[in-house]
Amino acid sequence: MRKKKIKLTIDGTAVTVDQGTTVMEAAEHLGIHIPRLCYHPDLSLAGSCRVCIVDVKGMGYYMTACSVEVWEGMDIQTNSPEIRQARRDIVELLLDNHPKDCQTCERDGHCELQNLAYSMGVRERLFEGRRKQFPIEESSHSVARNAEKCILCGRCVRVCAEIQGVYNLSQHGRGFHTVVAPAHLAAMDDSVCIQCGQCINVCPTAAFLEKRSTDDVWKALADPKLHVVVQTAPSIRAAIGEGFGMPPGTPATGKMITALRALGFDAVFDTDFGADLTIVEEAHEFLTRLKEGPLPMITSCSPGWINFMEKFYPELIPHASTCKSPMSMVSTLAKTYYAEKKGIDPSQVYMVAVMPCVAKKYESRRPEHLMPGGTPYTDAVLTTRELIWMIKCYGLTFGMLPDGQFDSPLGLSSGAGDIFGTTGGVMEATLRAASELVTGKPADRLEFTEVRAVEGLRQTYVAIGDRNVHVGVANGLTNAKVLLDKVKEGREQFHVIEVMACPGGCIGGGGQPYPPTGVKVLDPELLRKRAGALYSIDAGKTLRKSYENPSIEELYDAFLGGPGSQRAHELLHTRYSAKLPRGVR
Repeated sequence: MRKKKIKLTIDGTAVTVDQGTTVMEAAEHLGIHIPRLCYHPDLSLAGSCRVCIVDVKGMGYYMTACSVEVWEGMDIQTNSPEIRQARRDIVELLLDNHPKDCQTCERDGHCELQNLAYSMGVRERLFEGRRKQFPIEESSHSVARNAEKCILCGRCVRVCAEIQGVYNLSQHGRGFHTVVAPAHLAAMDDSVCIQCGQCINVCPTAAFLEKRSTDDVWKALADPKLHVVVQTAPSIRAAIGEGFGMPPGTPATGKMITALRALGFDAVFDTDFGADLTIVEEAHEFLTRLKEGPLPMITSCSPGWINFMEKFYPELIPHASTCKSPMSMVSTLAKTYYAEKKGIDPSQVYMVAVMPCVAKKYESRRPEHLMPGGTPYTDAVLTTRELIWMIKCYGLTFGMLPDGQFDSPLGLSSGAGDIFGTTGGVMEATLRAASELVTGKPADRLEFTEVRAVEGLRQTYVAIGDRNVHVGVANGLTNAKVLLDKVKEGREQFHVIEVMACPGGCIGGGGQPYPPTGVKVLDPELLRKRAGALYSIDAGKTLRKSYENPSIEELYDAFLGGPGSQRAHELLHTRYSAKLPRGVR
């Protein structure tokens, strides 16, 4: 059905748009950018910051461009001395209640409030007064909350509810004492927070940040007694270049490796090796489940999803794959297999993981992922953003670095490992392996484009031999709920489901680079470009099947004894359990 067309005037220029278009969207048709703070294209409209006010003829008061829909004959003025002054007053009032630490703030240069103040010509604070004061809340392994930097835009509340379906955050109190926090003002670690970090991504200031690990890593690198190794997740190479001015979607694997060596790491490993190993173990597990159940098997690589399952869908725990994540597999092997080959005391191996996901910080501290003596297999987790800062701190010109190569024995990977970083990638890699294991013949195709689901949700059937396998793929946990509820209620029978907590999968993780000015974090086009980088890396590799990785074959022959073996289960598999917030127990 064709939408009704609306004719209106913006700043003296006539424009025709579809009915239902907002003033902000209509202005952008004419190349007019109206300032905004609380607005985000993927979230519901709040109209709370009032920065986007415009003057509509005949109304007698300013209206918010983000939430008001156009009507026939509307006459709008987006710029005038009065409007600009009113917007400046709003921003100056926000600044009055904001800390004066821009130069030492982690968001310096990437802060939307800072950029807005600059573009509006705010050069002094005219409304000096008493500021709100709240302690920094750092109980979580993954997310730190600084309420003093909160501007009450509500983006974090909306992303947690609308994209992730967790509903952990809300506004408490009134007026000057309003604060965003979990229910009953609980600490993040005592709440239903799943540690995904999407609140960090959408926050325009630094009210939410990842729990910093850089100091611990610098200290380890300076310790001559430690053998410091690092592993990098697949999506890092598709996004790290953005931190150095490269266009989104630029693969930067080699330069990243060289930068890590320059920082002083003794060995640089590839989490993709762990992804290949995960696929081999997961495919073996899937074949067992096809015969013995329970089905569907649900992938377990995403720690945010695992946290969500344990808190909201504990009845589905038996369906989750018991495989550790690729990160945890590589960390475990670094302190067992690698240490044994190198003749190094495992206690002297310090493992750093560079991840797109702040929930990996929490994963590294789960009791299930500790060594027998109680120390973590993964000593520290850096986000992509943290690694970008460390490289800049070291004075490296990233774009001029030569391309390096990963170290053996945990550095060789197939293209199937690379695509783990985007939604549908785990499913596609699994299907490549399962196809040959089920049929006993070489796979007739390697690309399963029908399971690539950047849009958020997909379910389909894939032919493997004479069997139609019913698969589901979801990213963003509100999307995942659609599939999970069907399983829980017995409305559909799936064979395998892939769930990624973050929009777009790991490429949209809570620790990825803040995008360039004017590009939103959850922008589908940005996610497609990052995903495209991973697919291009996969397509350019000769080795594209996980189980054909010779380093994986050597690992099984020399150390593990075969997929699904007792030793493989001891080192590469884990368990999950229902978890309730402390106040609910």
